[in-house]
Order: sequence, then structure tokens, then C-alpha cells
Amino acid sequence: MSDHFDGKKFFNPTLAEQFSPGFSDVLTMMREGRAKWPEAVENHGIARLHEKLEADDMALTFVNHATFLIQLPGLNILTDPVWSNRASPVSWVGPKRVRAPGIKLEDLPKVDVIVISHNHYDHLDIKTLKKLNELFSPRVIVPIGDKALVESIGIKNVQELDWWETVEINADIQITFTPTQHSSARILFDKDRSLWGSYFIKNRGRSVYFGGDSGYSTHYTEIKTRLGAPDIALLGIGSYAPRGFMKPVHMDPAEAVTAHKDLGAKLSIGMHFGTFQLAAEAFDEPQANLKEALEEQGLAQDNFITLHEGETRIYKRIRNNKAALETRPLSEVY
Repeated sequence: MSDHFDGKKFFNPTLAEQFSPGFSDVLTMMREGRAKWPEAVENHGIARLHEKLEADDMALTFVNHATFLIQLPGLNILTDPVWSNRASPVSWVGPKRVRAPGIKLEDLPKVDVIVISHNHYDHLDIKTLKKLNELFSPRVIVPIGDKALVESIGIKNVQELDWWETVEINADIQITFTPTQHSSARILFDKDRSLWGSYFIKNRGRSVYFGGDSGYSTHYTEIKTRLGAPDIALLGIGSYAPRGFMKPVHMDPAEAVTAHKDLGAKLSIGMHFGTFQLAAEAFDEPQANLKEALEEQGLAQDNFITLHEGETRIYKRIRNNKAALETRPLSEVY
């Protein structure tokens, strides 16, 4: 029994009328035209992957698109890892990256856990998962319906989760699979046969929320109510145009700012922009619109930031040091 499965397909209980973008929607977008993106973009992020982390520290490195390396004391987590040149079932056609990943795959520290939000090709990349398994044999957490696919490439430690189910990684760290408003598909005939979602990661008293892909809905408020406000939220701000068919499944920057407020996050970091051209908006439009949305909604710019691909930020809990909190931006320490 489930409020998001009808016996054959998963669906969004937050939508009165279900919608999943299809091939015809993509063709319509192509006919209507898209902004021209640059063919190649350089990365400017500076990675710090081997810093010593104390009990309450977190390090976040933005790799690209929806891929973050989340480093907690003694545990490294990768979100939706994609190092392939295209977000596509084939190597010769489909959305091609305009920039290299911010970190080379071989430069990663040991990866202990991988979380997959859903099975679209820009989030579940078989080629990358095979390489990561060869290097690290990580534990992989997936939504219901994706375990067989991931196991088929030789990964043995795979666990499926439904919304609100929690995995105990160790005595300090728990990962809860939480709702989003989205869809799934790998081929033309498997639409919504597997689930989609997000992850709420708790380490002692600290937390980070990885939002996966989602349209804006009431689930952000529900997550805060059930699990508390995250210290950091990783939220999509790109692939939102045209709104005619993207709105149910991808937030625009203004909606992402509202989601940030619904979650009560101390800090949000934008993702899902600047690597693969999956929608119609201009290359630099998401970040520009994010700044405007923060101003319009009365929030400081350091409440919701973006990182360079390859950039690491280390977040430390500072106690009894009011001066440090006052002089350093919220986006660097809290």
C-alpha cells in the first residue's frame, strides 16, 4: 500500500494530474528553440579533498551537475555521480558536457557510499558507476525499482529505499530517502516504473539535504516537519525552461529560493546547471536569476550560493566565538 504507487507505476501525490516529460516534449522544445550554449567552459574550482575533519565538520565539493562529494569524518558520500561525456544511453548522441568534471575520477578519495536520486541518464550513469565500483566497491543506495539495474553491472552492495525509509550507515550517520516531485525512465517503455527522491543525511547534530531533481511542491515543508531543518540544502536551479512542461519536474531559481525557505536551511547551494544543456534557458541564466530571486524574496546573497566546479567548502561548527560568526560569511561557516 502506498500513496505514490498504483500497482504498475509510481506517481506524484502532490500533482492532481500526473505528468512525465516525454520525447514529444523534447521535440517541441527543440522546434521552439533553445539558447545557444558555449561549446567549452573552463573550470576554476580549487579542490581540498584531504582536509582533516573534526566530529562536527563537513566538506562539500561540487563536481558538476548534481554530483557532490560530501565528506564527513570517516565517511565519503557521492551524489548522482556522472563523469561520462554525455548524459545519454549511447556515446555518440545526446546532451554533451560543455565542461570537464571539476575533479578527475581517479583523484577522488575513497568513496564509501553513493546515493542515486533517480534513474535519468544525467543522474544514474552506468559507465561511471562501473569505474567507481572497480576503484572503491562502495555501498550504493537507490530508489525502489533501480536495484536490478545497478546490480547488473557487478555492484553487489546495493540497497533500495522507499520514501521515508532510513539506512544506518554507522552509529553517527543516518541517511533517509525523502520525496520529490519528479519522474523516471531509461527507455521509452519504462516510464515511472522506478521511484525518484532525495536524501537527508544526518551526522550527529549536523545535516545535509541532497534534493535530486524536483518541481516545487509541499514536500519541502513536510521534510522539515518530519526531519528538521538541514544545515545545508543542495537544490536544483537549472533545466527549467520552457516552463510549459518543465515546471512539474524542475524548479526555477525563484522556486528553489522558496524551497530553501520551506526547508529552513541555514545555507543552500545550487546545482543542476552549467554542464549539460537539458533545457532551453541560457547557460548563465540560472545563476543570474538566483541572485534576482534572493533580492526579490528579501534574502542575503550568502544564504543561497553556487560553487565553481571542483570547489571545496569546509563547514565547521564554531562555538563560543561570536566575532568569527559576525566577520565570516554564512556561506563559509556557521
